Amino acid sequence: MKTALRNLAVLVLVSVLPGLARAQAPRPNIVFILTDDLGYGEIGVYGQKVIRTPEIDRLAAEGMRFTQFYAGNAVCAPSRSVLMTGQHMGHTRVRGNAGDLGPAAQRLEAGDTTVARVLQQAGYTTGLIGKWGLGYANDAGDPRKQGFDYSFGFLSQTHAHNHFPDFLWRNGERVPLPNVIQRVGPVDGVGYATKRVVYADDLFFDEARDFIARSKDRPFFLYLALTVPHANNERAEKLGDGQEVPDYGPYAKEPWSDAEKGQAAMITRMDARVGALMAQLKKLGIDERTLVIFTSDNGPHNEGGPAFSPRFFTASGPLRGIKRDLTDGGIRIPFIARWPGQIKPGAVSAHAGYFGDMMATFAELAGTTLPKDRDSLSIVPELLGRGAQASHPYLYWEFYEGGFSQAVVLEGRWKGLRLKQLSAPIQLFDLSKDIGEQTDLAAAHPELVARMAEIMRTAHVDNEHWKMPAP
Repeated sequence: MKTALRNLAVLVLVSVLPGLARAQAPRPNIVFILTDDLGYGEIGVYGQKVIRTPEIDRLAAEGMRFTQFYAGNAVCAPSRSVLMTGQHMGHTRVRGNAGDLGPAAQRLEAGDTTVARVLQQAGYTTGLIGKWGLGYANDAGDPRKQGFDYSFGFLSQTHAHNHFPDFLWRNGERVPLPNVIQRVGPVDGVGYATKRVVYADDLFFDEARDFIARSKDRPFFLYLALTVPHANNERAEKLGDGQEVPDYGPYAKEPWSDAEKGQAAMITRMDARVGALMAQLKKLGIDERTLVIFTSDNGPHNEGGPAFSPRFFTASGPLRGIKRDLTDGGIRIPFIARWPGQIKPGAVSAHAGYFGDMMATFAELAGTTLPKDRDSLSIVPELLGRGAQASHPYLYWEFYEGGFSQAVVLEGRWKGLRLKQLSAPIQLFDLSKDIGEQTDLAAAHPELVARMAEIMRTAHVDNEHWKMPAP
């Protein structure tokens, strides 16, 4: 009798285990593709009518497109700090492009825990390819000291303006390139090319494919931080056209300015290389165990020169504002996630999430614990359609250029804005009915304004470099 019962128990367990294995998603490879200054409306699947992005549109058709996902901030360094630390702008280390505050204000420190470190400690091979912007070679913010096994690209965000640089960094070592540049200003490598040989983002995609090929036999995390379509500000200032690209591709004969041709060509060139990367995953047989996310670090820029305007391509789509604005045009970004067999093809999500959620999401997928003191919620339930998706009670941003501004999104619907100074009135918008933030409803909802004010007061915690100004 005991033997029969034991055999029955074994049969039940054997029959149940495959179902449990299917219910529990495997630990995926993670490829996080971050573009630089790509607007919400510059991708076909988000409404772009002129610039061609068939490969990224295919990503969305094969995965999930989010319609209300937010970057960490409206400019690159703090947005990337939020992404890496899983902490919103009131808590993360780097809260602005440092400028006169000096490099220490734009550097992660030894005590910071990054999503790369969390995955590295969970057994992932971790790689950063592209633009870092949160530290320099051999200081505390060096990518190798922040959880990356391998790094290649730009360390300085100003250096990253130049798409044809004369050197890049590999694992803390300077790698010379055959481009010849006209230096602008005191920072090494900053300027524009007078002899163009190799394009930085082409190198980044080559490096990405090499990293994937040599890492394919164990879980890996690739943070592919591209520099397109960011302008070369120095070239724009000196020559009037900051949209550097090897050729104008299918837009060469368009009756546009060179800067506008360059913008379109940068995006379409990048799109084709994303397609090649996806093809590699399939060829290596790891497509179905790889989560690919495609997004942007903030809204579209207006830095390509006097003949360039983000309005030309309706870069913000239906949103108000661009890069450096805390209206949604500066912080709401395209966000696409694809994982064959796990994410339903063609899905569209209105979930209101933000970059800080990658920490909890990737920790859950890797089967490891989320570090303490994170402003991070896993979006795995939303991605996989399993269980109830938790929502943030609020999302918070602050911005230091041109004064101190704050923004709050409450319950995914209500948007509060206080611009330039703490004494400014809080504006209130209903994003569910007014995506362009045109109608201020503050007078009609004083109770919501009071809640916004309290969040703005308490969400910020000073650190050494980034302090709330005195009223």
